Amino acid sequence: MSTYEIIQKAHSGWAYLALIFLAIAVINAVIGLNSKSEFTKKDRMLGLFGLIFTHIQLLFGLILYFVSPLGKAVLGQMKDPALRLTSLEHPLINIIAIALITIGWSKHKKLTTSHAKFKTFTIFYALGLILILSRIPWKMWLN
Repeated sequence: MSTYEIIQKAHSGWAYLALIFLAIAVINAVIGLNSKSEFTKKDRMLGLFGLIFTHIQLLFGLILYFVSPLGKAVLGQMKDPALRLTSLEHPLINIIAIALITIGWSKHKKLTTSHAKFKTFTIFYALGLILILSRIPWKMWLN
């Protein structure tokens, strides 16, 4: 198995963990916001796990992008929707999504009320999750 194949499998496999932890963080934030509960260490840790797992996924993705045999060859080929998705849309939108998640994490640390912390996680983490889900190459991933 080549280095490319190992990184590709790690990127695909880690995606499940990243999505699970991010979804749990979003659901937890929505529940905390709606129930007006106190923001606790558990809530902070769920947000932190969502942040960490998405950042590791980003690292796998960036490494994969640059070691991929198709990376440089398909760059700029916008006529083919599948190539455009994997060479431009998927990486760009996911970088934006992870930037939003990171902003949400940073903003929550400066806030003093539980409501504001849950609201920040709900907005930024949910936006990140939606963007990530919108640009997953589902046909490739589920095969």
